[in-house]
Amino acid sequence: MRIVVCIKQVIDPEVPPSEFRIDPQKKEAVQGRANLVISTFDECALEVALQVKDKVPETTVTALTFGPKSAEEALRKALAMRADEAVRVDTDRTGRMDPAGVAQVLASTIQKIGGADVVLFGREGADFDSAQVGQMTAEALEMPLITLATEMEAVDKGIRARRHGDDGWSVVEAPTPVALTITNAPVNVPRIPKVKDVMQAHRKPITTMTLDELGIDPAILSEAAPVEMEELFIPEVNNQVTIIEGETPEEKAEKLAQAILALKVL
Repeated sequence: MRIVVCIKQVIDPEVPPSEFRIDPQKKEAVQGRANLVISTFDECALEVALQVKDKVPETTVTALTFGPKSAEEALRKALAMRADEAVRVDTDRTGRMDPAGVAQVLASTIQKIGGADVVLFGREGADFDSAQVGQMTAEALEMPLITLATEMEAVDKGIRARRHGDDGWSVVEAPTPVALTITNAPVNVPRIPKVKDVMQAHRKPITTMTLDELGIDPAILSEAAPVEMEELFIPEVNNQVTIIEGETPEEKAEKLAQAILALKVL
């Protein structure tokens, strides 16, 4: 079984709010002193793939990302966790792309590298939380999609997955090829790589591809993007405290009601 896990490098979502920075002109977050990490749910998806590999050794796991040169660190982390291969599609000629554009690139890359039996995604990115790339990529690949899965195992001619739904848990079986979006759960907490594996990961090759090699014009992707970001900003919160005074509880309640009405919050 060949599994491709699509991962994204993001600014650590655990960065303290006081350290979070944005570039309002480029409409993107700025790394600053924050670390770059694999997006939270993508790392869970990688763990799910590796658990299948642990049980079925002939399984191969390929980590795929669409990102700049710095994203190779995320791929090194995937290799250290014991992924077999790593592929990066370079973004040097692109600006920020909407989920539809990213999905087109990922789908074209998966087809270029020979396809996959299973394609895994995190349920959403830890930066913009759009939760659309997995669904759109599966559509482009013409694969059925299982959403919000927490675990997966190989069965005869397909996979069995446990997923979370509105009415509780369900177990789903599907033939391959198939795509899944993975949500976090106690059963898929990402493993911590061993020191030996970290050292070996830095000696393994990373396949780098360009949009030209995929036959994709970045200008067309940008022009055809159905979503355009108009503004990115950090909300300002102004906290004010007003002391309500009065001789009796009834008087205080009356003044509080008047203050709330004056603020027009009701």
